[in-house]
Amino acid sequence: MKLTILAVAHRQADWIRAGCAEYVKRMPRELPTEILELKPDPRNTGRTAEQIMRAEGDRLQAALTQLRTPRTIALDEKGSDLSTRAFARWLETWTQEGRDAAFLIGGADGLTPELKAAADARLRLSSFTLPHGLARLLLCEQLYRAASLLKNHPYHRE
Repeated sequence: MKLTILAVAHRQADWIRAGCAEYVKRMPRELPTEILELKPDPRNTGRTAEQIMRAEGDRLQAALTQLRTPRTIALDEKGSDLSTRAFARWLETWTQEGRDAAFLIGGADGLTPELKAAADARLRLSSFTLPHGLARLLLCEQLYRAASLLKNHPYHRE
């Protein structure tokens, strides 16, 4: 099973890139993980936020179709609020089903309602408003923590 993080974002700060790369590198062989960045649409073109979000959503959808129909998880402030242990159970179920998974992180205006509705699940990372890069880093860390928990690795402590 392969995990993909599809993120609409500008180039991230070096410390975000380094942190994400470290967690992706640590993922177990049976859960290879990659991050695919999609360039956000420019904001100074006279288009509305909804038009920009739709254009970014179209690019996310196009990227998804190239990933062989993965399970999609939309990161959304109204998504499921899971503990690490519950998230690990999600990951364990997905692993048993063998279907790849793609996590969608929208641009500054979020994901289109259509992408959210079509997603297999919606996940909320925090009640806090997080900058894009920090949300990505948090997701990478939680994927690693969940995988570690499933392997009884001492990284996870309660």
